[in-house]
Amino acid sequence: MKNRTLSLTSVLGLACMMAVMVSAVVPLFKVAAGLRIAPAAQPLDPTPPDHPVKLIFIHHSTGGNWLASPSDNELGGDLGRLLMENNYFVSATNYGWGPDSIGDATDIPNWVDWFNGDNSPTYLNALYNENGQNIGDFGAWPRLVGDPGGENEIILFKSCFPNSDLEGKPDDPPDPEGWLSVGHSKYVYNEILKNFATRPDKLFIVITAPPLSSGNTTQAHATNARGLNEWLINDWLRENNYTLSNVAVFDLYNVLTGPDSHHRFINGQIEHIVGSRNTLYYPSGDDHPSREGNRKAADEFIPLLNIFYHQWITSGTSSLPPATEAAPPAGEVPAPVLPSGSGTGLASSLVDDFESGAPTDTPGWEAYWGETFPTRMNCSTSNDVAHQGASALKLDFDVPPGSWATCTLSYGNQQDWTGGDGISVYLHAVQAAVPFDMLLFGGTPENQETYIYYLDTPEESVDGWGQIYVPWANFVRVDWEAGAGTPFTHPEQVWGFGFGFDGLESVSNSAVVWVDDIQLAGTAPAQEPVEQPPVEATSQPQPDGGGGGLPCVGSVLLPVLLIGVTLIMRRRS
Repeated sequence: MKNRTLSLTSVLGLACMMAVMVSAVVPLFKVAAGLRIAPAAQPLDPTPPDHPVKLIFIHHSTGGNWLASPSDNELGGDLGRLLMENNYFVSATNYGWGPDSIGDATDIPNWVDWFNGDNSPTYLNALYNENGQNIGDFGAWPRLVGDPGGENEIILFKSCFPNSDLEGKPDDPPDPEGWLSVGHSKYVYNEILKNFATRPDKLFIVITAPPLSSGNTTQAHATNARGLNEWLINDWLRENNYTLSNVAVFDLYNVLTGPDSHHRFINGQIEHIVGSRNTLYYPSGDDHPSREGNRKAADEFIPLLNIFYHQWITSGTSSLPPATEAAPPAGEVPAPVLPSGSGTGLASSLVDDFESGAPTDTPGWEAYWGETFPTRMNCSTSNDVAHQGASALKLDFDVPPGSWATCTLSYGNQQDWTGGDGISVYLHAVQAAVPFDMLLFGGTPENQETYIYYLDTPEESVDGWGQIYVPWANFVRVDWEAGAGTPFTHPEQVWGFGFGFDGLESVSNSAVVWVDDIQLAGTAPAQEPVEQPPVEATSQPQPDGGGGGLPCVGSVLLPVLLIGVTLIMRRRS
């Protein structure tokens, strides 16, 4: 073993990995009469995003009242302020909005026009790029100062309370005919799921239509509304075999049917408690919910929104490009096919397959780790398992809190990776949800740059091999360098690539993962970069090498005077 002192920005090594497709976030399972609790494969995270996230809400009057500040609307639920305080930059549509005034059309059958119709590309382009509040006559609400840029990432959409006056029967199957009926509503939601499957980079959240008062609907129609919304919560995604994490449901209808009816996060779980009433409990003189009802709904929705967001982000769904193939019929909604490319920027698209025929213009993969804490990091070719061929890269690590480790591939010459729109990696792991990072090092020899993408090992990688595709634009500049958060845009300037692991907050990050068949991939359509969380100040590399961040090394060292900070790193001899 030998110690090496390296300047922070002379990094050439890299860190990271890939992430997943965890099952959809919404299905809830019955555990007792009237109560459903969402099982969690990993702890649910109700905390706000750590950076501004763009969200748009398709609504009419009930949504406007829900968003409005109580000081501006006597029915105001203050949802707009709560969204702002949770780091969402919120825009909205309203009556008269958009091409062909599509904003007027929010009945359940109209969602096909929005998401699957002939003019859908026009409507959705306008929707994804809308940054106005469109408050209308429903009262002002505050939002974050300054548009963070890019498209809206989260789409909330809600039909109005007349849509809870449904014909048919609660258990009717999907029916392409009809209008406001249980069967046709199920058909519509199945149809729009086709579009959602092609946009894993967006998070779509259905807000169920609020209930009508008992005087404005029949008992049978109210029971039908209950049946439809129970189907959305419990059966919609399951019946369609939907495996992505970019679709969720918030049962506003149920929350407004009584003080003991809930859809909320409590005691570490999501619970969906159904009361005995199927009509509006919180009247305001008509069928618009009262301020009390709107505020109750806002308080229950916000933690669920945060959970839906984190499950979407950590599943890796958000980093997948929009699909280019035609959507499958309802009931057959597989995960999008990850693209592959020809790699015209290199003699081959292959970066490394860990076989004898892999590229040879590299000194190989090397391990580095922090010396302050007892850290283990082994990275070497292994014949234990392989995706194809006989070998894969085995990463065996034990990283205590406050420490870090990387396994990096450093090039002696700048590489041109323009032959792909991103990078594809296959991963096998002994356990799911292990956090790690994938890094790219670019720039010039005089001014090298570090880019990062945050991931967890997917559930699919435990029983087999999971493929991860990350577009270049989803790698963002690390927090400690100039231009923090900017996307990677120069694949013709690549100096290295690698995987990194940080210690967890109170326990070691310890596991074994195997990596194989790393290659340039994709002809993915241009898309806005998905923002990655900044590196916390406490996790950045410290001069004593004790930080839990992403210290890296490379074959080209910059003068220490250019850096002003050094790291003590241990290299495998």
